[in-house]
Amino acid sequence: MKVLFLNGPNLNLLGTREPGVYGRSTLAAIEARVRRRAGELGIAVEWRQSNLEGELVTWIQQAAGAFDFLVLNAAAYTHTSVALRDAIAAAGVPTLEVHLSNVHAREEFRHRSLIAAVCRGVIAGFGSTSYLLALEAVNALATEAASSA
Repeated sequence: MKVLFLNGPNLNLLGTREPGVYGRSTLAAIEARVRRRAGELGIAVEWRQSNLEGELVTWIQQAAGAFDFLVLNAAAYTHTSVALRDAIAAAGVPTLEVHLSNVHAREEFRHRSLIAAVCRGVIAGFGSTSYLLALEAVNALATEAASSA
């Protein structure tokens, strides 16, 4: 199984950007934890980050046929990007939306996700563990699908 982890704008600043909200783990540290667990589960992961909406759209489109699942932290684009929503719907790759913070306990504009309706599920509010929970969810979904096939 192959899983693509995509990370949106400002996530390259994790560890120093608002640590009270996003924690002190860097994106590289989160990636290392996910890769370790993925190795234990026999899951191949690819990891990317971009501050550019169009680049994220392109990667989502390219995921079709190349990846079994997509885990997306669209960051601020979660609340603004119809383009990401449309790319997820068009690609047809089962997608999990992930957030470090509990977006529903934050500013009102963060309460609405434009991508949630085209995602298989949403994981939010568990800090860097949100990514590990997403990996576990992907593994469970794949196992469930295999056993019912």
